Amino acid sequence: MIEIQDLVKSYGGNVAVDHLSATIEKGKIYGFLGPNGAGKSTTMNIMTGYVASTSGTVRIDGHDILEEPEEAKRHMGYLPEIPPLYMDMSPYEQLMFAAELKGLPRGERRGQVEEVMGRTQIEDMADRLNKHLSRGYRQRVGLAQALLGNPDILILDEPTAGLDPLQITEIRELIRQLGKDHTVILSSHILSEVSALCDDVLIISHGKLVAQDSPQRLGSLAGGGQELKVAVKASRSRAEALLRSIPEVKEVRLCTEGWKEEGCCQLLVRGREGSDIREAVFYKMADTRTPLMGMERVSRSLEAVFLELTEEETAEKTEKKTAEETAEKRKGEDGHAGSV
Repeated sequence: MIEIQDLVKSYGGNVAVDHLSATIEKGKIYGFLGPNGAGKSTTMNIMTGYVASTSGTVRIDGHDILEEPEEAKRHMGYLPEIPPLYMDMSPYEQLMFAAELKGLPRGERRGQVEEVMGRTQIEDMADRLNKHLSRGYRQRVGLAQALLGNPDILILDEPTAGLDPLQITEIRELIRQLGKDHTVILSSHILSEVSALCDDVLIISHGKLVAQDSPQRLGSLAGGGQELKVAVKASRSRAEALLRSIPEVKEVRLCTEGWKEEGCCQLLVRGREGSDIREAVFYKMADTRTPLMGMERVSRSLEAVFLELTEEETAEKTEKKTAEETAEKRKGEDGHAGSV
């Protein structure tokens, strides 16, 4: 549906998008995550044709967004973070005007406008001026505008930003319903929202794609493997020694949260990437006649995964920059010494 290949966008010496590649499949809700300044909005603007890339390609259903913009845009509906509304128009006037701009046949405009107003539940506000609408209703009008023409893909940039809890709940449910008929790409800073709504998550940091997978599987991508919480009826030193002797185990540490088992030590055990360590832990304890009183798989939150992945990328950037500055400084010192 969408193919992004080696996408680069730079402003002077600043690289906003750095050789980013990704594939968006049909019929899913995608979450697009990243810290402020990571390049999310720039990437979305390139995907929708609002901004040209420095290099690389974006293909929408096989159409290059730069070479065939009209064909590519027919497949997309876009809701920016601030909906592009004319404040002195009513929602009905706004949508009729947008239908004309999108090139919808004259005979179909009224019907399509009424349909998208029904889907976004704004019929009661049809004749009220946009400037008198609440933030939540403005978001709905913007979403209705994106739905005109029944595009295959909806790109939503922070659709719940600035809304109250009730409005957030309503917009989330609307997005969930839209995901049944459209491919949705959702940018958000609310990680619980992405985890609840999205089938797949893309995490971007410093303009690079650092991870793409389902919210459930991202834990193993970031942490390097499965994590278990175990209760062992033994001293901590013995339990740790036994667990660390298992080849598939990468890390063992004390567990300070959650359930407790009397007379036992509670530990967190992390396996190596791609390994399922449950059987190995069970058989090790059985072979050494060490009672295993409890074992539970730990699901890491999307927030923890996000922080780990983006902090790793930031640390790598900082380390690289420090090394470059040190090398430049040494070069300058060597040049100065040679000229004396």
